[in-house]
Amino acid sequence: MTAQASGRVVEFDDAGLEKWSDAEQFAVTAERIAEYAAATNDPIEAHRTGEVAPPVFAIVPVFEAMMMPVIDVAPMDIFGRVVHGEQDFHFHRPIRPGEELVSRAKAVGYTSKSTGTTITILVECRDAAGEVVNEQYLTAFFRNIDAGKSVGEQAPSHRFDESLRASAPSAVVDHHVDDDQTFRYSPASGDPVPLHLDEQVAKDAGLPGIIAHGLCTMAMASWGVLTAAAGSDVHRLRRFAVRFAKLVFPGDDLQTRIWPVTSADGVTTYAFETVRGEDVVLSDGLAVIAD
Repeated sequence: MTAQASGRVVEFDDAGLEKWSDAEQFAVTAERIAEYAAATNDPIEAHRTGEVAPPVFAIVPVFEAMMMPVIDVAPMDIFGRVVHGEQDFHFHRPIRPGEELVSRAKAVGYTSKSTGTTITILVECRDAAGEVVNEQYLTAFFRNIDAGKSVGEQAPSHRFDESLRASAPSAVVDHHVDDDQTFRYSPASGDPVPLHLDEQVAKDAGLPGIIAHGLCTMAMASWGVLTAAAGSDVHRLRRFAVRFAKLVFPGDDLQTRIWPVTSADGVTTYAFETVRGEDVVLSDGLAVIAD
């Protein structure tokens, strides 16, 4: 049985589940890919030249579609309590310049937990021919909100196996969050949220200052994993998932630590986490890479 949240009791609308959003179209350009790579300090040449998109660029074409299903389920007056809890990409192939992509999303379930309620959003991105390019699970977390029950599906699991800590990681990759990182990432990603851009807005929200985009940190971790475990080849990446565990700030020094877990059927699964000192900022990291 799922533990119930102890916060404000709110009724969610079950009729909003399994309803696809309107389709959103997005034209991919080499310039936008290169801008995104530069905004995430990505060192991989094919990304920086716009030849092929880095993995977390997949969020850009779906950005307009992905949050609409949340509004169909959760009342608007609690949106001040929502945070991006987890992100899980399932890749059929990378995104390439010159493509016209079509994305849609739907809420597939919600779950009451002891600390709040999560809503799981399934996002689907297809090319002009109708072929699936990627599928994404976004988990929105409403802090201290009790929906009273759990309905529908949750995102697939990607928990970190704590027993891995008994051995040293197979690779460690360093990252630095630049002072202007959020100002570069915001236009490259299409994310205008002022918590990442306006010091006063961030402080008014109870934060010490501007915070880095969680997806920017995830993008840094992705090139860390690709360079360490996939020969910098995005075509080999099949799945990439994280939980956003702690806030990251401009000026932070981060490390992504990577452990191989299993290898079978032509793919290797890796666990990873991104840390700032002793603080884990991206937890439950999972990467599936074709051999």
